[in-house]
Amino acid sequence: MARRWLPDNVTAFKDKCGRTRYRFRKKGLPQYLFRHDPGTPGFMEEYNSAKKAAPVIKTRHAEGSFHVLIESYYRSKNWVRMMDSTKQARRGVIERFRAKHGDKPVNRLEARHVDRWMSDMADTPHAANTLRKALIQLMKHAILLGWRRDNPALVIDAIETDSEGFHCWTEEEIAQYDERWPLGTRERLAKELLLYTSLRRGDMVKVGRQHRNGGKLVLRHSKNRSDTIITILPPLAAALDSLDSEHLTYLVTQLGKPFTAAGFGNWFRERCNMAGLPHCTAHGLRKAMARRLAESGATYLQGRAVTGHRSDAMFAHYAAKANATAMAEEALEQMAERIGIGGKPVDMFAKNGDKNG
Repeated sequence: MARRWLPDNVTAFKDKCGRTRYRFRKKGLPQYLFRHDPGTPGFMEEYNSAKKAAPVIKTRHAEGSFHVLIESYYRSKNWVRMMDSTKQARRGVIERFRAKHGDKPVNRLEARHVDRWMSDMADTPHAANTLRKALIQLMKHAILLGWRRDNPALVIDAIETDSEGFHCWTEEEIAQYDERWPLGTRERLAKELLLYTSLRRGDMVKVGRQHRNGGKLVLRHSKNRSDTIITILPPLAAALDSLDSEHLTYLVTQLGKPFTAAGFGNWFRERCNMAGLPHCTAHGLRKAMARRLAESGATYLQGRAVTGHRSDAMFAHYAAKANATAMAEEALEQMAERIGIGGKPVDMFAKNGDKNG
């Protein structure tokens, strides 16, 4: 039998790069990966520390509790398919709920409980509504597991809020930004990419020459897994041509590296502030494109082909800032011309005078 030359509970393995690594594994203790080679003083120091590490205590939760439900939900296909950014936000909500109610039985949850929790959070309606959404998904998973037959969270209505979400840029604000950041600046390129691709910032920072096919851009909207193919309009073409990029992405940091979504958000926030537009955001430009499309008479289907929205309702929500008066006037003129009653509205008082005057 070959002589064992590694200490007890230490084994060798190949990592993904093909290198030989060593790890400590013993039941009840945390696993440890060594940094030093066996036989060195550093290795023995690590080995002794690994043997003295605090034991891993695995808590057994009661079957049917929220603890068990949440762990099962994290392994579900719906959770696995969820975007990482959505997972991060939802996990925070779920874990805060779990810390307070994890040991409680799932089958005892009632609508009155959800209503009371949301009432207690009335000062933060968005947080309350986010909790409601998370509970709806957890209860759906409980139904799939056979733990419940109903979804009490669905009974409770979301709290109405006065907020309209991200501010939709006006044409005047777009012009003000352009005046501060002319062609040839990264700031101008960022704005044109956001506006004319209608991408969220996390997708926009990945756009580069590999997405261009002649005079079009082939784009991916990762949040709802939709694709769009958009024509490169002159303002975007001018911004792209004004900056020579040898990088994989059109937009890069001062160090020549691609932006992260969060890093770009902070950078663009500062550029809007410098342009005197502290209330304007990157996402607001996506809304501005939806507004422009609606004002141009685009149908919901045409608008969604540009913005990548999966439903008419969501596109309508984004296009809500469209100039309703101008759109109504144009629609009435088109209707009047079509049925032969004239294309312009008639001002009766201007024609006959105000008889009461």
